[in-house]
Amino acid sequence: MESNTVFWGRKEYKKQLDDFFSYEGQNVALVYGRRRVGKTQLIKHCVSSLKIPSLYYECKETSEDNNVKSLAEIVSDSLGFPLLSFSSIEQILDFVFKQALGKDVVLILDEYPYLSKVVKGLDSIVQSLVDKYRDDSHLHLILCGSYVDTMKSLVEKQNPLYGRFDLVIDLKPMNYYESSLFYKGFSDEDKVRLYSVFGGIPHYNRLVDAKKSVKDNIISLIASPSSRLETEVTMYLKSEIQKMNNAYEVFETLARGYVRFADILSQSKVSSSPTLADVLEKLIKMNVVKKVNPINDENNKKKAGYYVCDQLTLFYFKYIYRNLSRLTVMDSDVFYNRFIAEDFEKNYVPRAFEEVCRQFLIMKNRRAELSDDFEKIGKYYYDDVKNHTNGEFDIVTENNGEYIFYEAKFRSEPISQSMIYKEIAQVIETGLSCKKYGFFSRSGFEKIDEEYKKNLILYDLKDLFPQK
Repeated sequence: MESNTVFWGRKEYKKQLDDFFSYEGQNVALVYGRRRVGKTQLIKHCVSSLKIPSLYYECKETSEDNNVKSLAEIVSDSLGFPLLSFSSIEQILDFVFKQALGKDVVLILDEYPYLSKVVKGLDSIVQSLVDKYRDDSHLHLILCGSYVDTMKSLVEKQNPLYGRFDLVIDLKPMNYYESSLFYKGFSDEDKVRLYSVFGGIPHYNRLVDAKKSVKDNIISLIASPSSRLETEVTMYLKSEIQKMNNAYEVFETLARGYVRFADILSQSKVSSSPTLADVLEKLIKMNVVKKVNPINDENNKKKAGYYVCDQLTLFYFKYIYRNLSRLTVMDSDVFYNRFIAEDFEKNYVPRAFEEVCRQFLIMKNRRAELSDDFEKIGKYYYDDVKNHTNGEFDIVTENNGEYIFYEAKFRSEPISQSMIYKEIAQVIETGLSCKKYGFFSRSGFEKIDEEYKKNLILYDLKDLFPQK
């Protein structure tokens, strides 16, 4: 099995799979993640360098008989047999396990939930074969799928496959830096803009055209009739939320900036609190919404916020969904300039820049590259008694009770010392005591007194996108 696609990033996952394939004996892996996140390409990339028989089969949402015939062709071809005939999935899987007695063989069943729908008791069948051949087979079996809820259920206690997986990979979207590898030829600030729209989904990022501007890429891929990704968000959601009412109303509300449960309930017009709680729980399981608790009050449900964590979904519901009727009758440039351009630059990208900065700090902290490392990072909630209000600081790290406040500015002018004074004064006024103060700037910094710099941590875009 070959993969000719240029492959970037995913170093940790690649190491896990390389170790999995090098194991001397039988093992089983579960690989899952949302649609388009790159599961198949990751597996194919790791398998492409192996010098052992590798069988890849994408399961079909058809009959068992149809799947048996299709898989039999792959087994016959990959293992060098004349076309074989089998009567059931159990029989063909048993045959593959036997072929791995004393020698390494890889079997990948992609979109496994499709097969488990049409083969009664498939989980039990796989479990029985895994146990039967555990001591003698050298089969490296991977079950892969996009239906996150279904795949997660395979590792639960009530499932026959519980305890049979030697490796479980919940494949997440790429971070901002890995995504930027797709944006060669763009400026660092345009890499932030592109990430704010297409996020960490490799399929979307591969579609970005280096010969076009950010605006033209957005128009051609998502903000014009018949664009490549015009129906991508709705098709993905429909495949996962067929029986879920009110999901679109919740997405629209979140995209408008309402994040507290009570505000989402009132603004979305969802019928009741239990209904909203159910919708949010399902969207969180799909990895398109995340629940964020402030790091200084993690158990306070009232202070938790809900955010769309898939960038394309957020962009779609913020700018496209509510304007679909306009999009179909307007010139695409006019539509972009009227309904996207100003808010995109003033509000949308700066918010995404905060997420980029948060990911940068986590990445550096994991590599032990920060002199001021941390145990927690997140939002810090405060009550402003003097002004009878409350609020949050978006990027705060905490280590053993000591806090560092970070401010991210995606503005065309450099940050001045007076601006830093003002930001720090606002923090102090809320009662948050900080060990240091950090600032991220798209456009760098004006001259700052050396003595004053001692308690500051300053980053610009060159730090976030180092050239290798």
